[in-house]
Amino acid sequence: MKITYLGHAGLFIETQFGSILCDPWYTPAYFSSWFPFPDNEMLMRTKVGCKPTYLYISHLHQDHFDQTYLKQYVWSGATVLLPDYPLPLLERALRNIGFTRFRQTTSGQWLNLNRLKVMTLATVSPSDGPLGDCALVVDDGKTRIFNQNDARPLDLTPLLEDGRPVSAHFLQFSGAIWYPMVYDYPEQMMRTLGGKKRENEMARALYYIKQVKAAHVFPSSGPACFLDPSLFQYNDFDCDSTNTFPDQVVFLDYMKEHGYKNGHLIIPESCLMFEQGTVTIKHPYPELGIRESIFHHKKAYLEAYQRRQLSRIKANLAAHSCQQISIVAALKEWFEPLLAQADYLCYGIGGRIVLDCGDEAIVIDTLSRQVYAWNREIDWKYYFRIHRSLVEQCIATRQEDWVNALFLSFRFIAQRKGTYNEYIYTFFKCLSEERLRYAENYYQHKAEAISTFEQHGYRIQRICPHAGADLSRYGSFDLEQGILTCKMHGWQFDLKTGQCLTSEKHLISIGPSKDADSVEKTYTQRSPCSHCWFRQEESLKK
Repeated sequence: MKITYLGHAGLFIETQFGSILCDPWYTPAYFSSWFPFPDNEMLMRTKVGCKPTYLYISHLHQDHFDQTYLKQYVWSGATVLLPDYPLPLLERALRNIGFTRFRQTTSGQWLNLNRLKVMTLATVSPSDGPLGDCALVVDDGKTRIFNQNDARPLDLTPLLEDGRPVSAHFLQFSGAIWYPMVYDYPEQMMRTLGGKKRENEMARALYYIKQVKAAHVFPSSGPACFLDPSLFQYNDFDCDSTNTFPDQVVFLDYMKEHGYKNGHLIIPESCLMFEQGTVTIKHPYPELGIRESIFHHKKAYLEAYQRRQLSRIKANLAAHSCQQISIVAALKEWFEPLLAQADYLCYGIGGRIVLDCGDEAIVIDTLSRQVYAWNREIDWKYYFRIHRSLVEQCIATRQEDWVNALFLSFRFIAQRKGTYNEYIYTFFKCLSEERLRYAENYYQHKAEAISTFEQHGYRIQRICPHAGADLSRYGSFDLEQGILTCKMHGWQFDLKTGQCLTSEKHLISIGPSKDADSVEKTYTQRSPCSHCWFRQEESLKK
């Protein structure tokens, strides 16, 4: 098996039974805020992987689904390996740019492709990517690789249960979110939150490394770099312990500090040859030079990269000029019918969201289910200050997922009263009846699920209310502090009250164990992590 690293989450996998192109990304994403790091533009021109047997796109985030590149460069006759998602959003997007051949996968089950075996591990909660994220396992009979990219599978059993060793593990370790840098916080608070976020990101990656036990680990899927002068300070130039975007070299050092010396640095055009359990890595130039020119002198490298791209950034942003439409009227017509149906989301948000576009400010009121102009006296729960041209662009293109366009651009300032509220961003992912119906059904069935386990004298709700992780497996107890931590995303709960210490509006069921000597007891009616219920209900409706 030969793998050419394309940058970010991009892989071109070549086997004797066919090739797979995974998540190629070259085009600046999110209103030209994100660029691949290191620069991979030269690799795009070589057209490596442009005629694959199979195409695999893990999810619809723009740094994984590069619509421009796929449409212009990739052979449309490739067979697409579709993740097991309950909504056909990814298939629809690929059909729109010319792909017609598809093989549906089933999460956690092997699919045979002419002696090449593949398996997807899909996560499908509204908080996963753009309503879903997915990892890929590839096995050619001699070598097994786990392309986790930035997915966070809750159950690795299907990957590990047959006991076959994993030769290579590709996974995200760095930040890919706007928190905390866009929030209007004092400097010291920002640094404290940034440091905690950075540590959680790398600790989560290390947790997966420990579980998979791959022979070789390749940090990938980030970080992106930020070349617009207004965002340039978000890059981690000098291993700042409070920056949420540590690079590959930082994480490799982190692995070594924790006893893992099987990590490898790769850059775009690095070739990995797997043979009889060993890997040979060939870089486009010597690794010592790579570390020196790209990572040890990172600021100079990014400044040169910025100079090459600055005119492109300016041109892209200039294309989104203000049309001076009535944003209030447009969002009222669009959002109010959705709010009328969004019982669980509106309850979860429980307040008003303000979009301040300067000369026009809008209230999205989840209490009255209305959209109206903000008079700057009405109280709010979340406040966003965003340039009107970006909001107008989302309206003009009828963006059904503002997270995957506007919020991931980092081009806004936010304030909030209280802690993080996932329902707000879920609403902005679900700006169509199809998406909203899925989210509402998900939260309904999640609320109805009854599942508990007993440990350390407590009887506790099994399912974490954030993303559905099994707390009996992913829960970590600090009995001295009285805190239960979900290791999947770092959410914490008070063991006395069940109150979430990370996000408001979340409460887990917790009480004294019926049997203090019991290790674990389970009472389950249904699993809210499965999305079978959604397909079943949709079938019944039809």
